[in-house]
Formats: sequence, C-alpha cells, structure tokens
Amino acid sequence: MKRIIQVLLASLAVFVLTACGSSAANGGEKTEKLVVGASNVPHAEILEEAKPLLKEKGIDLEIVKFQDYILPNKSLYEKEIDANYFQHIPYLTQQVKDNPKYKFENAGAVHLEPMGVYSKRHKSLKDLPKGAKIILSNSVAEHGRILSIFEAEGLIKLKEGKGYEAQLSDIVENPKNLEFVADIDPGLLTKAYEHDEGDAIVINTNFAIDADLNPKKDSIALEGSESPFANIITVREGDKDKKAIKTLLEVLHSKEITDFIDKEYKGSVLAVTE
Repeated sequence: MKRIIQVLLASLAVFVLTACGSSAANGGEKTEKLVVGASNVPHAEILEEAKPLLKEKGIDLEIVKFQDYILPNKSLYEKEIDANYFQHIPYLTQQVKDNPKYKFENAGAVHLEPMGVYSKRHKSLKDLPKGAKIILSNSVAEHGRILSIFEAEGLIKLKEGKGYEAQLSDIVENPKNLEFVADIDPGLLTKAYEHDEGDAIVINTNFAIDADLNPKKDSIALEGSESPFANIITVREGDKDKKAIKTLLEVLHSKEITDFIDKEYKGSVLAVTE
C-alpha cells in the first residue's frame, strides 16, 4: 500500500511540473490555435515571419497554402480555416456578390501588391504596336485596376467616373486598337508570359514573385502606391473582434513585420499599417 502511494505521489509531481512548464512557456496563458489560409507568396511567407511573434502572444498559427483564388473563400465558408489572407476588397466584394452565402468581413489590410505589366517583346507600354495583344486575368474585379494602368499611360480612355470599377466595355478611346484578352486564370498568367503569348501580360505580384520575376525590375509598367487594392485578412462576419484575429493584425502591423516586408520584397510589396 505504501509503495502504491509513493508511485501515485511521484506521478502527481511529474504532472504538476509538466503543467507548470507548459504554463510558463505560454506566459501563463493557454495557447490558442489560429488557422489562416494564404497564397504562397508573399502572404504565407509574411505569416511564417509572424509565427514566432504570435507564439509569444499565445497564438499558435497554422498556415494553409492555396494555389488559386477560389478555394480560400470556400474553405473559410466551410469553417476549415479561421481566416484567409490573399485578396483585396474589390475581389472580396465580387465574391460575396457571386456567392450570397458568403458572410465575410474585412478584418484589416496588411500589404499592397502593385499590379505589373510584363513583356518579352517591348521595353515600355509606349512601345506597344497597333493591334497589340494584351493578356489579363479573367477576374473581372481586377479589370478596372488593370485598365487604369493603361489609361494612366495615355493608351486608352475610359468612361468618365468609372475608374477602378471599369470593365472592358467601358473603353471609349483606343487609338492603337489594343486587343485585351481576358480569358485566363490568374495563376496561369506567368505561363503566358513564359511562352510569349502576347505583346504584354498583366500579372498579379504574388504570382510574379512565385515565378521568380521581380516586379520592380522585370515589369514594363507597375501600378502606383496610391492603389486602393491592399490585401486584407478576411474573416466570417462577427469574427474580426475576436482576440486571436485582433492579435494577428497587431503583429502583422508591427515594426518587425513591416521591416521584413520592406527588406524582403524591396518595394515589390508595400506594407500597410492602417
């Protein structure tokens, strides 16, 4: 009997020491798991950098990587992830319009990826010949943003007041008769560039970086920093005020992360802290 009591006391001591060690490691607080879906580059890379900072604040971050723009919102709706980080507000707005069941909200902006125009044939947009073929994504939420680049260069003119909401049908002047082809998935744009399928290909920065392109050096035109298309953390309605989500944004807006973005991407990705 005495032997049994000694064994039980020894087991209890081990349990207490383990619990105390675990508590100390977490600053005396229980670690909360947070699952965030993200595009490979730069989103997942930025989240990886944030992981240890979040750990210090009691958040155990799990990153689920996606290669497309459809599944991250589908997974958020199906509660497979707690948040996603890959899209900007105009795209989110379009997704919610196309999928009324999506009840999502913007928890905060993190960074801007300037849209770039690439070409193996020409050194600037001014060099585009008459009838040049311009390849862009089939994401209609991006079209006004893309067309604004060409309008800023004086190549086309859009209906007054359309701006970033413009569609291809809103082009009212096209003196060079540029042919805009918008029937390709965003993830395949780098392949179109690699195979030289058009005079110019407009590529999202995350896909460009993933294909070892440097938007600042390799593009023939790059969207300005005044663009409103910052990438955001998206959550289900009612979740943006949850402690874990607010902590995530706090860390992503920290000096450590903004410095990382500036150093790692050298201006190809711009940190947003508001």
